[in-house]
Amino acid sequence: MTPTERSNVWQQHITDWEASGVSGSTYCKQQSLVYHQFVYWRRKLAPTDDCLKQAQAATGFTRVVSAPGASIGGADGLTVSLPGGVSVAGLHAGNIELLGAVLRQL
Repeated sequence: MTPTERSNVWQQHITDWEASGVSGSTYCKQQSLVYHQFVYWRRKLAPTDDCLKQAQAATGFTRVVSAPGASIGGADGLTVSLPGGVSVAGLHAGNIELLGAVLRQL
């Protein structure tokens, strides 16, 4: 089987699984597939944006990108804005442990 054919076969399995409404594990048992191979191909064939959205949904975190011209530890330091309107401001290299302590309390 060529790599393209293998990719097409797994894409069809993933499409069928999504339509089935069962868990990945159950689908693999029904189809006599190896679950870890199924997970590998599901991730490999997933669009990049979907992977980021899944990671964000699973962890509650999102990717952070620096704004042009911004620097960490500038005059105002770093500000972290959390859901619900909570913000932690003035963070810099000397007090970054504070952020960890605050987040552990939430």
